[in-house]
Amino acid sequence: QVQLVESGGGLVQPGGSLRLSCAASGFTFDTYAMNWYRQAPGKEREKVAGLSSTLRTNYADSVKGRFTISRDNAKDTVSLQMNSLKPEDTAVYYCNARHALFGNSYWGQGTQVTVSA
Repeated sequence: QVQLVESGGGLVQPGGSLRLSCAASGFTFDTYAMNWYRQAPGKEREKVAGLSSTLRTNYADSVKGRFTISRDNAKDTVSLQMNSLKPEDTAVYYCNARHALFGNSYWGQGTQVTVSA
């Protein structure tokens, strides 16, 4: 069955870095766009970064220049390198896979990122 398993979350001080990873299985990974979303307490889930099957990237304005999304199609993984973290980056981060043509969408269980002194 389809699985997306995130890892790498945790507690980090402002200005620090974290690298999130998402291991995918159960679908043809390289045909899917891979995305990272986040949801902070009391807020709606928002898209943070996306990486299409053709390797086009997009980022939320709030993370441009600080976050970098990448994928390894040989290992069926997608990563999110997060630098210069701010307290407002605190959220549960979710990995998402979406097929651009058929619209199939899958979600991971989420990983908590807390940025605090």
